[in-house]
Amino acid sequence: MSYPVIHTETGAVSGTRVEGIERYLGIPYAAPPVGARRFALPEPVAPWDGVREATAFGPTSPQSPYPGEIGKLLPSTIIPGDDILTVNVWRPGEADGAAVMLWFHGGALERGTAAISTYDGTPFARDGIVFVSANYRLGAEGFSVLPDAPRNIGLADAAAALRWTSRNIARFGGDPSRITIFGESAGGAVVAALLAREDLRPLLAGAIIESGPLDAATTERAARPARDIARRLGTTATAEALRRVPPQRLVAVRDELTASSTLLRAAPGYNATIDPATLPENPRRALVDAERPVMIGTNTDEYRLWYPPEALAKLSRRTYALLALAKRLPRGVWRAYRAAFPAASPGEIIGQVLTDLTVRQPAIALARARTAQTFVYEFSWPSPVRDLRAAHALEIGFVFDALGDEGAVTMAGTGAPQELAARMHADWIRFAETGDPGWPAFRGDSLVRRYDAVTQDVTLPRAEALAALTR
Repeated sequence: MSYPVIHTETGAVSGTRVEGIERYLGIPYAAPPVGARRFALPEPVAPWDGVREATAFGPTSPQSPYPGEIGKLLPSTIIPGDDILTVNVWRPGEADGAAVMLWFHGGALERGTAAISTYDGTPFARDGIVFVSANYRLGAEGFSVLPDAPRNIGLADAAAALRWTSRNIARFGGDPSRITIFGESAGGAVVAALLAREDLRPLLAGAIIESGPLDAATTERAARPARDIARRLGTTATAEALRRVPPQRLVAVRDELTASSTLLRAAPGYNATIDPATLPENPRRALVDAERPVMIGTNTDEYRLWYPPEALAKLSRRTYALLALAKRLPRGVWRAYRAAFPAASPGEIIGQVLTDLTVRQPAIALARARTAQTFVYEFSWPSPVRDLRAAHALEIGFVFDALGDEGAVTMAGTGAPQELAARMHADWIRFAETGDPGWPAFRGDSLVRRYDAVTQDVTLPRAEALAALTR
């Protein structure tokens, strides 16, 4: 092992080099968001003298592990400390003008970190990519709507990480004109929000959105989590008041509020909201005219991550009726989904409807509306673990070509097809390098790449069910 040194704009960092791959971890792209910098936009890093060691991941945004059954499937890596706003870079040792991929992790905007082992960038660097991952503020610290604080602070962090990448990546052998951002779930929502901003679009070559919501919430909805936390604490929902509360106490109160959530009575989640400075337009609308290639897709059975078989068994046709009333679903949706999934239980139909409402229908609607190159995929390989099937987040281990990673094994088991991982990983790289992942761009109800034990390009699956949702 050797310890190479790169000179960034704020100082030198030393990483590690193993088998031709260099890794630089925990490089600050903004000042630690502590004290008066809590509930404030990211501020520049103070330059440092000498060489800063970059061999360990930076601290994670304040959070708690996933609770209950989901905690057995999704790993939680929590690293204490204040220097939250950091990036990590993997590069081929001889990189020069390479394509760049910048990853934003998921976690419902309140959990997750770039330090999760599945997100190791080595497979991308091995295949010629300069890979970057970034932490950003989460939960109350990143997405509270408060009268005396900026909105979408976590998005502002992500934008700062993108700008840092654009300014510094040539020093790591990357081409700043070839930056593709990608992310899954909440990370996909972050990607959509960054691409929605006209001021950031010149920094981007393309974007990949994996199972990411595309809509910003109303201000009223986005304000609920912070308001509920403040009420539970007996204080006011202002930055001035919440700065007096330790970050981990805010996390603990949030956990108390969400502990009793149900399908029909869920505690409001954290969301981005429209804001002139950090998100001027709803991403679903702004991305229609974004002249950058986009790859977007979902997993067939997203809902099965959150609802284990025993929970699905408790849902009935009456539960659907209540859901249809709450979501104002058109008539005929139940019939259309019953036709699309003839062997499904009522709970499974409810899950599929929720999957499509949340991520699949918006993704297809966006693909239909865009004139720029848009490529649609569906991940359908069924995991044998806990009858997850093609659940939310299952594709990540395949995209990262990391099926041997402990986190990937937890969801996919030990017999997941390596050839599928190799294909998906190669398609993601091909998109970053060329803007074309290797299948036809989407037009109307045209071809979608379906990743399964046998990968093939198919006409949009379950088009009739999707159409029923929008009648």
